[in-house]
Amino acid sequence: MQSKSWLLPDGIDELLPDEAANLEKLRRKLLDSYVSWGYRLVMPPVVEYLDSLLTGTGKDLKKQTFQLIDQLNGEQLGIRADITPQVARIDSHQIRSNLPTRLCYVGSVLRTRLDGFSSSRSPLQIGAELYGHKGIDSDAEILNIMVETLRISGIDDFFLDIGHVGILRSLAKQAKLNSDQESIIFDALQRKAKSEINEITEKLKLSKSSTNMFIALADLNGGAETLDRAEELLGEAPKEVLDAIEYLRNLTKILRIRMPEVPIHFDLAELRAYRFHTGLVFAAFFSGQGNEIARGGRYDDIGKKFGRARPATGFSSDLKALLRHGVRDSSESDSIILAPFNTDPELELIVKSMREKGSIVIYELEGQPIDKKEMGVFKQFQKTKDGWKVVPF
Repeated sequence: MQSKSWLLPDGIDELLPDEAANLEKLRRKLLDSYVSWGYRLVMPPVVEYLDSLLTGTGKDLKKQTFQLIDQLNGEQLGIRADITPQVARIDSHQIRSNLPTRLCYVGSVLRTRLDGFSSSRSPLQIGAELYGHKGIDSDAEILNIMVETLRISGIDDFFLDIGHVGILRSLAKQAKLNSDQESIIFDALQRKAKSEINEITEKLKLSKSSTNMFIALADLNGGAETLDRAEELLGEAPKEVLDAIEYLRNLTKILRIRMPEVPIHFDLAELRAYRFHTGLVFAAFFSGQGNEIARGGRYDDIGKKFGRARPATGFSSDLKALLRHGVRDSSESDSIILAPFNTDPELELIVKSMREKGSIVIYELEGQPIDKKEMGVFKQFQKTKDGWKVVPF
């Protein structure tokens, strides 16, 4: 049987030189942008104790996490499938500030299966998180940075999809549902299965008012008018529901000022990571497609099991996906300069100076065939009577 040792596992990818170089440029641009907003870079480890990685995240992340046993002490470890819990741990136990803390990160994660968010099981997760502030200002800031991330990546044709998990949670609390019953209705809402929701509420013997409001959630999606319809259809809901609707309305006003050209869509039944988030949830989708390119929301309870519950909001994306879908400026292409192997001190000094300024200079190797297209070489050093000059290849 022929060996296939050069193949990679399903869903695992690698980057070749040109793509890796472009990704590194994009990584630097994005991190520089986050720093300009006051976000500080952190670098958590790839492997941690399993309990730490899964703290406050629910069952979904556990299914996505590769597990292993530490050969040193027999402890159960996990390879991170999401960096957010790690950053929450850093905020809770390492930084321990009472002021709002802005942190950003980029790093590889590994997942047991594809999750619909990335086409890879080994995405390069990048994101920003703000701890210590519970309010519309921090949510708007994170949304602003997420939109800026897409623009820097060369992605302009997208829209924001916004919801609020507090609406369903409050309706479930009003109907006195237990966690299992709430999950059943949640799953039906994700499919917009109104007839199924009706059957479930009948079996649970819920009031007509609760039934109508759960069914209404499945239809509450669209533009800004969605919030007006929500107030009307959910008029008998608890005050927390109406507060959440008003929160979304006020957030929209801020976003219209900061990013008036970005389309905003509301879906009060699209509650991604429902068991993880505690309030606002949002994602960026390609226009005319159902593919997410970035996502985020509020997760105020994530630090609770670390012993320090702080308000938290943030977003993340896959840097590889941003590179793949973004439009790259062709003017950014690096032109390689070929220098002959030569011991002339003058050439050595010129090459050193050009490299320090960012130019790429490679030395010709003895007997090396030259293919300027494959090598990306379009200029070369040539000795003239006035010294070494860079001329077209």
